[in-house]
Amino acid sequence: MFRYLLGKLAVLIPTFFGITIVAFGFVRVLPGDPIMLMAGERGLTPERHAQLMAQYGFDRPLWQQYLSYLGDLFQGDLGTSLVTHRPVAEDFLTFFPATMELGLCAMILAVCIGLPLGVLAAVKRGSWFEQISMSAALVGYSMPIFWWGLLMIILFSGTLGWTPVSGRISLMYYFPQVTGFMLIDSLLSGQAGAFRSAVLHLILPSVVLATIPAAVIARQSRSAMLEVLSEDFVRTAKAKGLGPALVVGRHALRNALIPVVTVIGLQVGSLMAGAILTETIFSWPGIGKWIVDSISKRDYPVVQGGLLVIAAVVMIVNLIVDLLYAVINPRIRHG
Repeated sequence: MFRYLLGKLAVLIPTFFGITIVAFGFVRVLPGDPIMLMAGERGLTPERHAQLMAQYGFDRPLWQQYLSYLGDLFQGDLGTSLVTHRPVAEDFLTFFPATMELGLCAMILAVCIGLPLGVLAAVKRGSWFEQISMSAALVGYSMPIFWWGLLMIILFSGTLGWTPVSGRISLMYYFPQVTGFMLIDSLLSGQAGAFRSAVLHLILPSVVLATIPAAVIARQSRSAMLEVLSEDFVRTAKAKGLGPALVVGRHALRNALIPVVTVIGLQVGSLMAGAILTETIFSWPGIGKWIVDSISKRDYPVVQGGLLVIAAVVMIVNLIVDLLYAVINPRIRHG
């Protein structure tokens, strides 16, 4: 098991360096001068512009800027924002709980919808339920997040008035954020209606963000279950007279979960990518919206640090899933 872990870590090291190159180069291929955008309408004299370029190191060759960026990373320094003049790590810790709360709720919703849907579709193979559920999964997977989010806002917020349009909680509630998770902090505040407001603000973004992962999990669960249901041990369990619920729940589902767990872990990357669009549409104050705003302002340190930390989170989750996969199926680590 230890050798299996070392092998996985050895793969992550070059991946991490590749991500630093992508994060560093991404903002620099975008048109626009970060110093001019930082100055805004005030304007700068050529002398002051050259002074600020030298101050922030933008006048140096790219390879020197990259080496300086790597040196700061190894010291645990993600840089300082050109706009807020605060450490990027501090801003990240401010916005990350909002994204984590949204991502966790979306993933729980995706698993609770996708897994039962896929299992039932496999058990009822060839029925109308399978056709409808898998067609719905295909539509959910193919639907663009920005379009789906706008439709949900128009219907449930604009037409029906059931949910708020944007934000994490109503402006009428104010309390100190202890954990950064609005659901928990609203409960701790003791203010009447605060928790309900936080839940209502969370519903639409969670549903929109969970749509694609739920569709993927449903289709993968169905495929895995169909494969397991044709195995000899399942037919043996049926021949022994075990009930359908016991055969599916104890024997088939337990073995079908191995590839499904892997797919669930891989969906973390999709959630992070989808969170950027979802948070922008719903004005959700998380790292996705934070990075989009920083891209428009050419805030190099924020974009570099945000992309790098998001990639690191996805890599860690995938590593945990790989280890969990090896625990469930020992043949993986031996292979």
